[in-house]
Amino acid sequence: MPRIAAAALLLASIAAPAAAQAPAASPQQGIDMGVLHVQVILDHLGFSPGVLDGKKGMSLTAAIKGFQESRDLKQTGEVDAATLAALKPYEGWTPTKTLVLSRQALAGPYINPIPHGEDKQAKLPGLYYRSPMEKLAEMFHTTPETLMALNSPSTPLTPGTRVVFPNALPTSRDYPDDLPQHWRDTLNMLNVDANEPQAAKIVVDKSEKVLKVYDDQGKLVRQFQVTTGSTHDPLPIGHWKINAADYNPKFHYNPALFWDAKSSDTKAMLPPGPNGPVGVVWLDLSKEHYGIHGTSEPQLIGRTESHGCVRLTNWNAARLALMVKPGTPVVFQE
Repeated sequence: MPRIAAAALLLASIAAPAAAQAPAASPQQGIDMGVLHVQVILDHLGFSPGVLDGKKGMSLTAAIKGFQESRDLKQTGEVDAATLAALKPYEGWTPTKTLVLSRQALAGPYINPIPHGEDKQAKLPGLYYRSPMEKLAEMFHTTPETLMALNSPSTPLTPGTRVVFPNALPTSRDYPDDLPQHWRDTLNMLNVDANEPQAAKIVVDKSEKVLKVYDDQGKLVRQFQVTTGSTHDPLPIGHWKINAADYNPKFHYNPALFWDAKSSDTKAMLPPGPNGPVGVVWLDLSKEHYGIHGTSEPQLIGRTESHGCVRLTNWNAARLALMVKPGTPVVFQE
């Protein structure tokens, strides 16, 4: 069967009524390949469904609503007939890619375990990935559990091994020449697409748990699931702006700014790394001590609390960083 035709069948399967659905299109345990196909397309288009895991949930529903809004469709959160028709031109983005592992993809450095306590973490050379599996999962916008389901728990992570991944490969890696090389390397590693629109305004909606990117015509062009504050550190509702971007940042831990800090905690400068408190990028806001940043726990975005800042997956935070510049307006709303 031609690849595009097979992809069309997978895409259609998610929209079929439950009673009419054919047997699962994938033998992989717990993964609905129709759902994964929709997730992959939305991820490519910049309406992030969170981790690519072939499962329905709140993140996928929010992503579908964002896509529907961008296409002036009724916002049902479901892949109804109109939404399926709007997704169909992109069905060539197949749900998975089988790739041969390279030494570069598996390269560290790694550190495991990462010690608890900022004082101990401050002594590390970096807050690196814990293992090749963790790195590969983040590279392909998924989870270790999904990679094991798509392959096998016994699949060797060694150069030359063929591995099935969710299709998070970007259409372009032509990142701006004026970006630091270390940041271009991070964008490349995270499979961030270089083709991104310029943001005219960012809106973070607390109730929807999403960050929306609008162009200069007021059109929604990107949307990402976010974690926004907590009871102790609520999202600072109001109008702000982007001050600057700090790529692969260090993190200055100041216990005076954290309600849950221990009385024995002292200030510490934590090294950079994807497992740091703010992930791979910090977008500084005009609201003092607040920013938009990445995370070490992508599967928890939208499901946990933060210390007031806006938290995204590392790959989405990096993608957003390509769209903003100093002065970009940011609105925090209920």
